Amino acid sequence: MEQIELKRFEETGKLGSGADYEVRSAIDLETGLQVVLKRPMPQMITRQMHWSTEARTDRVLQVRQNMSKRVPGLVPVLGYTEMANHDDFFGDALGQEYRVTVEERASGIPLYVGDPRAKITGVPVGAAQNLFALFPLAEGVYEEAHPIHRQLLDVQEIFLESGYILFDLGPQNIFFQPGSGKITVIDCAALVDQNGEQDPRGRPPKDIHDFYLEVLKYYSTPSTPPTEVGGYRDGYGLRPVINFQQELDEMTRNYGSIGDLESSSEACRDSALNLIDNVRQRAYANMDAFRRDLMAHLDAVVKRNAELRDIEESRQAWNEALGWFRDDYWRRFMFNPDTEFAGFGQK
Repeated sequence: MEQIELKRFEETGKLGSGADYEVRSAIDLETGLQVVLKRPMPQMITRQMHWSTEARTDRVLQVRQNMSKRVPGLVPVLGYTEMANHDDFFGDALGQEYRVTVEERASGIPLYVGDPRAKITGVPVGAAQNLFALFPLAEGVYEEAHPIHRQLLDVQEIFLESGYILFDLGPQNIFFQPGSGKITVIDCAALVDQNGEQDPRGRPPKDIHDFYLEVLKYYSTPSTPPTEVGGYRDGYGLRPVINFQQELDEMTRNYGSIGDLESSSEACRDSALNLIDNVRQRAYANMDAFRRDLMAHLDAVVKRNAELRDIEESRQAWNEALGWFRDDYWRRFMFNPDTEFAGFGQK
């Protein structure tokens, strides 16, 4: 990772924006590599309200430089600019200094499209989260089941080895390649020292169980696979985590109300409640224990789904929803549906 100058890049368009950052695509004129340029939101820069974002950027850069090894599944940071006025490069008139980071461009599609304009224009913003994380009905595509969940835990383990916990791993920050099953985490600004940091709002320090809560909130559901294609369109569980106990209470109620308790449904419910209770009690001594219970629950979900009376209707709706990714909107990503869906029986 090195300090670089923006004149090395040719900016090619805006990819999206979030609460803190704007992201633009670009070409590295020295290497030909497709990259992204990430800067604080222009509205915040103009008002000189971007300094907390700058502090997070500086911290992430320092942590990434200090990490003992490259993190598979985490988008590589290629470099960063000095704090400067970059109006000439971006063609605007913000009139303030800020830092720009340069990252490799992630391959695949976002599990959730966070750009609010996308939903307004009819993009099925939560389709990838539903199809590949919550209701992965395709069979025999991957060597190991539950690739998204496994890799999220793998990424976190490497941060733990370096003394940190990574949060905000919701689907809007994860890109997924359906063909290979690989994920890429595109944002690691929400880092917390593993030894515990005092929350500025006076809440108890976070620990690894707060990450386990995120995994359950964003990547598990008591619902069965939708039988209508529209059920795969919107995202799930996307509101921010506000209160640890309240989130777990809601999960307990939702899983506890599962009906039609055949043996497979009962196993699904009980394995989920076991996970929730252990997270509530902060009882997991290590990630291996959480990983074991999570995989057991996900296996129970697969078994439950296979025995559903209307599973063929769900599979038909699932395959129809998969076809959404052939629409023009998804061409903005590094994603080829013909290649990615070759193993799904899609033509």
